[in-house]
Amino acid sequence: MSGLGRELWFLWRDRAAKVWLLIGCAAAGLAVVFGLTEIAAQRDMIERLKAADEIERAVTTEGHREDWGSAAYYTFHLTYDPPEEFAFAALGLRDASPWKHRVRMLALEGQIHESDAANPDFALTGRFDFAFVAAMIAPLILIMLLHDLRSRERASGRYNLLSATSADVRMLWFSRAAWRVGALTFVLLVPLWIAGFMSGAGASKLFAASLALLAHLLFWWTVIAFVNSRTWTSTVNLTALIGLWLAFAVVAPAAIKASVDAAIGVPEGGDIMLTQREAVNDAWDLPQEATMTPFVERHPDLEPYAEVEGTFEWKWYYAFQQVGDQVAEPLSVAYREGRARRDALAGRLAWLSPPAKLERALQRMAGTDALAALQYEDEVRAFHADLRAFYYPPMFKGEAVTDAALAERPNFEIPAKGR
Repeated sequence: MSGLGRELWFLWRDRAAKVWLLIGCAAAGLAVVFGLTEIAAQRDMIERLKAADEIERAVTTEGHREDWGSAAYYTFHLTYDPPEEFAFAALGLRDASPWKHRVRMLALEGQIHESDAANPDFALTGRFDFAFVAAMIAPLILIMLLHDLRSRERASGRYNLLSATSADVRMLWFSRAAWRVGALTFVLLVPLWIAGFMSGAGASKLFAASLALLAHLLFWWTVIAFVNSRTWTSTVNLTALIGLWLAFAVVAPAAIKASVDAAIGVPEGGDIMLTQREAVNDAWDLPQEATMTPFVERHPDLEPYAEVEGTFEWKWYYAFQQVGDQVAEPLSVAYREGRARRDALAGRLAWLSPPAKLERALQRMAGTDALAALQYEDEVRAFHADLRAFYYPPMFKGEAVTDAALAERPNFEIPAKGR
């Protein structure tokens, strides 16, 4: 115990160590503040959009009640993916994948692949969240804290004396390093837990994130201890460790991404939109039977009402909107399955890059990873299918628009997230 107390005193007297720990605390604090601010802004936007959506839908419905086709055409429906309580710690794909849509009864593929333009300033700076600090910055700080524990003593001529006077030389270096690892873990986790309680994140999720961070730091401690066991100078130790950090944190993730992209081909979202829109535009010049035949194959219950008598009828218009989706469906399915396969393969290869593995783990806990984005896309597709199931029968049967029928119109609801 006296040895542990002595090492704590040495750590407290080490000005450089205190500076690095302060940098770690400041980085973690700024990261969670930025994360909380971004998540609060997203939640606020969702609430404002929900209020505006209700007002707009009420006005639109009142002004377009002459038939079901007009009501469906002019009415937008807001869909959204609210951030989870822990999302502040790992923003993940929420800055790259859509998390809100305003969809209509038109062809879905042309709507679901649209996204807001990204802020170019943010694109240059990238994400700065707790996951980035834990995965990328924390190892660098740990390297600066531990790289010269032994080499500094060798350079000062105290190494042999310390080894000779210590009852257990291995315990001496272990306790000295352990205090630094523990101190860094503490200054990183305190901002995380404070922000977690402020956001309402569960203690179990915060505990799991803490374990993931601790495992990450223990990995780097092991790497640093191996390098420190060599009889190299501090400069050589630092150079070697920075090289390993670059290999694990930069080179390996880039190689993984390039390998995954090369191994699993995925259609472009723009190609899906183009295919769907070309099919929709071409339908205006084709015989109406060319549209109604494939449509009825998907909706045999509407076949008795599928005859189109005039040059334009709403049921024909919405039929070729859906047929446009059907034409693009093979590309759309390949796009979704390809992204899921890429994510699965990247997850398996992430073991080659502990920083990438930690970021993926935190994003999974936060519900901001690729699987969460795919889940939201599936929710939008399911809601759009509900809209079609609601509008098609009265539209094809020529029923009048009534308040009672409109009251049954589907509203987007957030399903329980088992993420």
